[in-house]
Amino acid sequence: MTLRILPPPGAPRRLAAAQLSNSVGDGAYYVCSALYFTRVVGLSPAQIGLGLTVAWAVGSVAGVPLGALADRRGPRGTSAVLAAATAASVLSFLFIRSFWGFLAAVVVYATAQCGLGAARQALLAGVVPAEQRTGVLAHLQSMLNGGLTLGAALGGLALGADTERAYLAVFVLDAVGFLGCAAVLLTLPAVAPTPARAAGEPRLAVLRDRPYALVTLLNAVLLLRMPLLSLAVPLWIVQRTHAPGWLVSALFVLNTVAVMLFQVRVARPVTDLDSARRALRVSGLVMAASCAVFALSALPGAGWAAAGLLVAGAVLQVDAEMRQSAGSWQIGFSLAPADRMGQYQGFFGTGVPVARTLGPLVLTSLLLVWGIPGWLLLGALLLAASYGMGPAVRAAEAARERVGSPLPDRLGSRA
Repeated sequence: MTLRILPPPGAPRRLAAAQLSNSVGDGAYYVCSALYFTRVVGLSPAQIGLGLTVAWAVGSVAGVPLGALADRRGPRGTSAVLAAATAASVLSFLFIRSFWGFLAAVVVYATAQCGLGAARQALLAGVVPAEQRTGVLAHLQSMLNGGLTLGAALGGLALGADTERAYLAVFVLDAVGFLGCAAVLLTLPAVAPTPARAAGEPRLAVLRDRPYALVTLLNAVLLLRMPLLSLAVPLWIVQRTHAPGWLVSALFVLNTVAVMLFQVRVARPVTDLDSARRALRVSGLVMAASCAVFALSALPGAGWAAAGLLVAGAVLQVDAEMRQSAGSWQIGFSLAPADRMGQYQGFFGTGVPVARTLGPLVLTSLLLVWGIPGWLLLGALLLAASYGMGPAVRAAEAARERVGSPLPDRLGSRA
């Protein structure tokens, strides 16, 4: 198992160490933050939801200019600064006692996180050869899930104590993790900044790249599956099925462990745009089947039958998730010009905050209001987006070749 999770020595393994460093603290933070802000700070759930929605909306916009900054200043230093900024925002939670302070802190947190994602992707592109990037990202995803699992266990200890001091210790752990991430990133080789813009060249060229924008939009639609196991499926189990409530936790653990163990294996065949398109098509079919199986769990019957269907649906869902992740990583890198990797990764990465912002509303409206037809409609939507990726990627690839912009998978590493 260790050999599957750990990437090759050198830069990939250092990137994995940085990922593990911040993911352990994040796992504890995700488990404890809502209770801390409600019980200790005194915020209402509506205030927390509003603050997070605003924060991720701002972060999704900030990711592109921060990615462009990584291109101009170098992704290694930019990544380290943004990791330190994330740590500072988490530490500020220790002193917040009002909604406006909470809003300011989470806006900084989400902005730094989105910028860090773009800068770190640009750094990976600079220190890892093009043909190895999807495989390395699969290793990083495995490390991420392993760290989140460990962090969630530590967060569970804080929940058991249920004291202000225990919650504050979780925030300190998360901040230290991001500072450790920054320190590890600084040990990676420096990647040369991109040359200055030519006269008349737009500052943020990605915003004028319509084919890439379409690919990014379709990827954002595919990422709507992100809140499924954290929000939609738990509510579905409680409100629409006869399955036991403890299954909510079991399905989350199943997903986390499966990604940790099998993401690298699933991503191994994805090496170019053709294999990425195939992975997305299969992902769409499997995801549509998963939605249909989840829908069947609401039919009248025994609780054990509903539980079996929910487990089957979760297995299909995590398989689709791993295939979609691998295909999207390859596409996001392969279609980005090598000299603008930061801003292109920042733009492509907006699908994550968009899914976090709109996903809960879309999924709860579809599934909890419409029920079984909502599941079938969601499956059809994700299937259409996965199949739409094929022609969208071909159009973006053709547009890139027409303007003569070099594709990174032809240039290899810029290190």
